[in-house]
Amino acid sequence: MNAFDANQRKKLIQQLVESQYDLIIIGGGITGAGIALDAASRGIKTALVEKNDFASGTSSKSTKLIHGGLRYLKQFEIALVREVGQERAVVHHLAPHLVKSEKMLLPLIKDGTYGKILTSVGLMVYDVLAGVEKVDQRKMLTLDETLEQEPLLDPDKLEGGGIYAEYRTDDARLTLEIMKTATRMGADIINYAEATDFIYDDQNKVRGITWRDNLTGKEYSLKSTYTISAAGPWVDEIREKNRSLYGKKLHPTKGVHIVVPHEKFPVKQSVYFDVTDGRMVFAIPRDRVTYIGTTDTDYHGDINDVRTEKVDVEYLINGVKHIFPEIQLSMDDVESSWAGLRPLIEEEGKSASQLSRKDEIFESESGLLSIAGGKLTGYRKMAERIIDLLGKRMKEDNGKKIPDCKTDKIMLAGSGFKDGQDVTNYESYIRGRVTEMGLDPYYAEYLVGNYGKQVEEIFRIYKSRKEPDPEIRLALSELEFTVQEEAVHSIMDFFERRTGRLYFNINTIPKLIEPIFDYLSKNFGWSDDRRRHEQAWLEKSLKVASQFV
Repeated sequence: MNAFDANQRKKLIQQLVESQYDLIIIGGGITGAGIALDAASRGIKTALVEKNDFASGTSSKSTKLIHGGLRYLKQFEIALVREVGQERAVVHHLAPHLVKSEKMLLPLIKDGTYGKILTSVGLMVYDVLAGVEKVDQRKMLTLDETLEQEPLLDPDKLEGGGIYAEYRTDDARLTLEIMKTATRMGADIINYAEATDFIYDDQNKVRGITWRDNLTGKEYSLKSTYTISAAGPWVDEIREKNRSLYGKKLHPTKGVHIVVPHEKFPVKQSVYFDVTDGRMVFAIPRDRVTYIGTTDTDYHGDINDVRTEKVDVEYLINGVKHIFPEIQLSMDDVESSWAGLRPLIEEEGKSASQLSRKDEIFESESGLLSIAGGKLTGYRKMAERIIDLLGKRMKEDNGKKIPDCKTDKIMLAGSGFKDGQDVTNYESYIRGRVTEMGLDPYYAEYLVGNYGKQVEEIFRIYKSRKEPDPEIRLALSELEFTVQEEAVHSIMDFFERRTGRLYFNINTIPKLIEPIFDYLSKNFGWSDDRRRHEQAWLEKSLKVASQFV
């Protein structure tokens, strides 16, 4: 059985309820995905439940960078910089089509966040801590060299610049490919499955969960020896269900990104620049657009409904105007946006931007393990730490010894590339094929970046379909693939998290709505009520992404 075939969900549910697991993981974001892969690869019988779609929370709302956190060096978080800096190269190796090297320009602004000496020394230390290869090591630039790299910068505010390396990714796709890899290692993973309560033994130890299938409303139970909560912003909510919400708590902060047409903000490369309040913001060109972010503000609203507000958009637009005087962005130029929460750990007396990005593990008296905090880049090490701890508990409880972590050597689904150059060569090959299909050459990078070598399966499906419009035909080929291989159950699973169209190609959605609806409706036998629900969900998602109050 392919656990990620949406058409086999009933079989998957039957397997879940009939099995006894070593470990249940609550939460299907990047952290839960990493834990599932680490656990399954060490021989731990693992199940994972996610109440919505995979990566539907924080893990599809990041800056989409596997980065080392240069600013954490300024806060003297040396260990964090070293760990996440080194992890960038590891994750790039595991999925070079998904995690691509990205040169970052750091302009030196008069009276800015980073002075010339601090930047030069800082970037050098950054290179050393992160073990950056020579080709990607920092280079300091004169004023003229900086303007040559990015002519849109304000020469009157500029003193010079520095170039250093980061890695760009698609956070939702990365989460998904880790999940798929975990299933191939034996993990049972299901979306739209909400943990509703815990099951306890007569010693008051957690021995499983009750859960609701959010697609049908049916209730089930799941048996396990151990349980880990990796629910991101919902970690405290889960701890409260477990009656273990004491000590440190989460301090959620909101991060917003906006997307504008590249022609409106035609940066030549990614830029990490100062804004007026002393924070730093990224501007990153991606295909046909440039996206800008992020904000960092305390959040006290509904964690299930986090939105981009007008004030967030204005903040980012004004930040661009501050450093790029020729760029006159307006609210009308913003095609799309996303807003997400960072599940940071509360620290007394610290503002949102000062809070540490380090992760932390909480252990309740009933045995529930919870992990929160951390960064996208550090997902693999977070997983290693909590599974190492679980291994200690397993040894204490029953003498079972688990092997060491090996996820640094497990290539992710869709990979099979030697390095970044291999990916580039493959994109050139695919470019020829998409051109023959009558598609924009842009789709070559899009397809390889999303699916890696799995694009061959999409092309196989494409050949079997008959739609005259190549864009509709391609989208339906992607849809068929993602239903069968990536557990797509809803139109927003597809538009938002499998393809990124909601954020990076929102203008293509209107002509795809009807054929996508028709396919999903026929495949799953949707009722009129379900179609109306999906229609309303789509309309709401489009509005939330593109309209601000």
